[in-house]
Amino acid sequence: MTYPSHTNRRQNSGRNLDRTIHSFPPYSHTNLVSQIGSLNALPVGKLTSPPTENSWSQPLRLTKLLVNVNIERSVGSVQVLISPDNTVKDLVKAALAIYVKEKRRPLLKETDPVCFCLHYSQFSLQSLKPEEKLTNLGSRNFFMCSRPSSSVNSSCIEET
Repeated sequence: MTYPSHTNRRQNSGRNLDRTIHSFPPYSHTNLVSQIGSLNALPVGKLTSPPTENSWSQPLRLTKLLVNVNIERSVGSVQVLISPDNTVKDLVKAALAIYVKEKRRPLLKETDPVCFCLHYSQFSLQSLKPEEKLTNLGSRNFFMCSRPSSSVNSSCIEET
């Protein structure tokens, strides 16, 4: 049994470097669209509308915000996809709806949005105004807790 010498190994390893890198043939966007079966019926020019002269000068506007709302005594945050034109009151209502829909624990005694207030964090004492727009808040992470019983209407007060 003979073993190859070190010089043979070096010569063999040099052979691998001579290989050329083969790439796929270049495709144009029209070829890609025509190869996709579900898009064959669509004309290529109709997939996207050409930018108008005014669209470049206008700043881009947010259409949706992904907001994280931590709810008091709950593990993990509720993620809400909401329009930036909505108010804090709408965010509280949407977060409660998702919390109830996902059957999160602990179960809430009250699901009326009036019974809850929204804060920047659990360490913030001042609650956000219900009529304030989400675009003006400057944050996408909030903490929601139940209102103190003195500032809540009679439907939110726990009966003993």
